[in-house]
Amino acid sequence: MNIKERIELLAKLGEYFVMNQATLQPVKEKASLQNPWFSIEFIDLALKNISNNFLQQHLLEEWIKQYDVKDDPLPRKNVGVIMAGNIPLVGFHDLLCVFISGNKAVIKASSKDEVLIKHAVQKLTEWNEEINQYITFSENLKNCDAYIATGSNNSSRYFEYYFSKYPNIIRKNRTSVAVITGDETEEELNLLADDMLLFYGMGCRNVSKIFVPEEYDFIQLLDALRKYNRFADFHKYRNNYDYQLALLMMNSKFYMTNDAVIITENESVFAPVSQVNYSYYDDAAALRESLISNHDIQCIVGKDFIPFGSAQSPSLNDYADGIDTMKFLSSL
Repeated sequence: MNIKERIELLAKLGEYFVMNQATLQPVKEKASLQNPWFSIEFIDLALKNISNNFLQQHLLEEWIKQYDVKDDPLPRKNVGVIMAGNIPLVGFHDLLCVFISGNKAVIKASSKDEVLIKHAVQKLTEWNEEINQYITFSENLKNCDAYIATGSNNSSRYFEYYFSKYPNIIRKNRTSVAVITGDETEEELNLLADDMLLFYGMGCRNVSKIFVPEEYDFIQLLDALRKYNRFADFHKYRNNYDYQLALLMMNSKFYMTNDAVIITENESVFAPVSQVNYSYYDDAAALRESLISNHDIQCIVGKDFIPFGSAQSPSLNDYADGIDTMKFLSSL
């Protein structure tokens, strides 16, 4: 396949994601049954975002102009891709990059998110059997030419040990933060609530820590977060909430809650599911500098950063960990 054919095939997949809900429904139900954190609501959102932000022909054509993408690079490199499974189709961007570059993706799908990614590849194969030369699945990723691996800080040590002698991108834990000025409108706070709690707050682009000015009034934010009070009816989320609340109470820590989300003062940018941390700041410029240089932060939400409500809607150029995957693939 030349680059034009690869783009057209991806655009067709984007149309399929939004236009074939009847066909997709049993696939979504199977994925949700396999991983209860993948609610149908959030699977639909992931498919919509991928279709709108990644799989539009004009966006793909504009995006690849930045790179030296060959019609059919030979010899084609085998790129081992180890995918995460924290939110639906979280590894799709890596698959997209390897495929559009003309190389072969050898994928180890997460056991938490294998239904959706395998279905997407199955559809591509139905439309063009040559996909088998570009995308395969394997539990064993030995002898690849390069590796892209996404996991925790713990698993990244194993990835570095096994893949250090090959060209690689190895990703660790990351999270996102927001900077609040205190002048946010009700609409902006509602959008911030989405940044915090879409996908139950389990993505690296979910805001798990907010920075607020001294004497900030949290009431409006807690009210905005009430639209996610339905999470309390989901037993896995509720178990996390009850556990974190009990820890704070036993340790006599100050907290605020609307019975579904806990907000507590904590220096860490990472927070467990159902909890959002906060810290106060008085020097906006110093805060900005410290956040931009913090390698644990995926993205920063706020009036002087990316807009409220856009954290979970990345574009083709929003590479995980800020590492340009296409540039890496072009250098192989």
